[in-house]
Amino acid sequence: MSILSVNKVKLNVQVKDKYEAIRIAGNLLVEADHVPSEYVDKMIERENSLSTYMGGGLAIPHGTNEAKSLVRSTGLSVVVLPEGVDFGEGEPAHLVIGIAAVGDDHLDLLTSVAMLVSDEDNMADIIGAKSEQALIEIFEKGME
Repeated sequence: MSILSVNKVKLNVQVKDKYEAIRIAGNLLVEADHVPSEYVDKMIERENSLSTYMGGGLAIPHGTNEAKSLVRSTGLSVVVLPEGVDFGEGEPAHLVIGIAAVGDDHLDLLTSVAMLVSDEDNMADIIGAKSEQALIEIFEKGME
């Protein structure tokens, strides 16, 4: 199972709030068998204690430190929200990337994702991706 695959990408999603966006990202990780369903609750718990909004239209929800033992394998999920959703930081998140990581993999993943989307052209290409595969190619190229 790859870290990112077509079944873990959702394009053109509309949500009512950040919790719905986090649940969608988390459930993609559950469906791919990276984590059990309890992990999604830990992602919400993490958000309630510390916002996972990173700025620049990006949120990276992930479980609490206590949830690390639930992670079966490292994986990413990507939810694209063209209209954005408020994460409570005054600007909308258009890209929600769920992370489940074994050991210290999350540090490398966070760094790679942050580097990729810090490029405004990459971010625009991701938000405007016409297919799941096109989005994955942007990630693969940008995270080499």
